[in-house]
Amino acid sequence: MLELLLEHVVPEIISLLEIIGVVVITIGAAKAFFYYVKALFVESDTPIRIELANALALGLEFKMGAEILKTVLVRNFEEIYVLGAIILLRALLSLMIHFEIKAEKERDTHSEASANNY
Repeated sequence: MLELLLEHVVPEIISLLEIIGVVVITIGAAKAFFYYVKALFVESDTPIRIELANALALGLEFKMGAEILKTVLVRNFEEIYVLGAIILLRALLSLMIHFEIKAEKERDTHSEASANNY
């Protein structure tokens, strides 16, 4: 009974999480592009790279959540290997994005401090 319910409900939840991840990444990319175009014409202090990286990280988290839920539906070891590889790649991407955000924030902090010294 529960297994039958999971087989019908979990795929819907997975699809929803995947769509949310795509929407978050798309909106974040559009927002960062808007800031970029605006910065071409008007001087701006908006951290465009941080905005985009935050959107990518959040979108990846939703997509990773969907992959984790897919483990409930796994039927054989081949699927487990593929799912594990996808989760590992997305986790590494997320980690790299978080390091990039941290480095960019430190770069902004250092450039502000050096600008204040002059």
